[in-house]
Amino acid sequence: MQPLWIGTSWKMNKTLAEAREWTSALVGHLDGRAPEGVQPFVIPSFTATTTVAQILGEDSPVLLGVQNAHWEDAGAWTGEISVPQAKDAGAQIVEIGHSERREHFGETVETTRLKVAASLRHGLTPLLCIGESAEVKDAGGSSAFILEQARGALEGLTEEQVADVVIAYEPIWAIGEKGRPATVEELVEPFAALGDEYSGRVKGLLYGGSVNLENAADLLGIEHVTGLFVGRTAWKVEGYLELLRIGAEHARG
Repeated sequence: MQPLWIGTSWKMNKTLAEAREWTSALVGHLDGRAPEGVQPFVIPSFTATTTVAQILGEDSPVLLGVQNAHWEDAGAWTGEISVPQAKDAGAQIVEIGHSERREHFGETVETTRLKVAASLRHGLTPLLCIGESAEVKDAGGSSAFILEQARGALEGLTEEQVADVVIAYEPIWAIGEKGRPATVEELVEPFAALGDEYSGRVKGLLYGGSVNLENAADLLGIEHVTGLFVGRTAWKVEGYLELLRIGAEHARG
């Protein structure tokens, strides 16, 4: 049975001292064991990657990710990091295609495809983010739009490779400080579309977008949702630990 993926990205937040404090508290609470039925993961900023890796330790049940990586293994790409560098720093996951990367840094369907392939080539799990704008949603095009993003990024992969991918649906209108929490009713249709195409084929189908302690359980109850990708609610370790508890409770049924 697939575990529930419960994870967080810190985005451009936390100093090294704050990263140490958060991670040390998590490690102390888990004591080497993930909650049954749950796969925890954390994606810090690049500067904290090795620090978090060292605190988690080699046999940690918590997977570690990076928020982006280039598709080339090395070269003259100022400001970028490669997948081999991310792996060397301790990463096991590469976040790809977040809407902020698409909007502000020119991420396209083509570059997500290249980055997914590079991650798989080096044995890391691609965490592919997809999501539509409010304008697309209001026009009734959500499902078609996110399927186009997903298909484009996974084009050319074998079924074995697709099975190593995690997809996170994060509607743009629901994320960030100005986002509004999606209702369960709003998410049924897009997850039905994703489930029809990818349920059982990928490692996980996650939801992200204004997830909080009040709506997490309801979100996990949506058909085809197999995890949560969380921002601000998990930036305090107490919030993240509570999300893990909610995930474990849901996994137990």
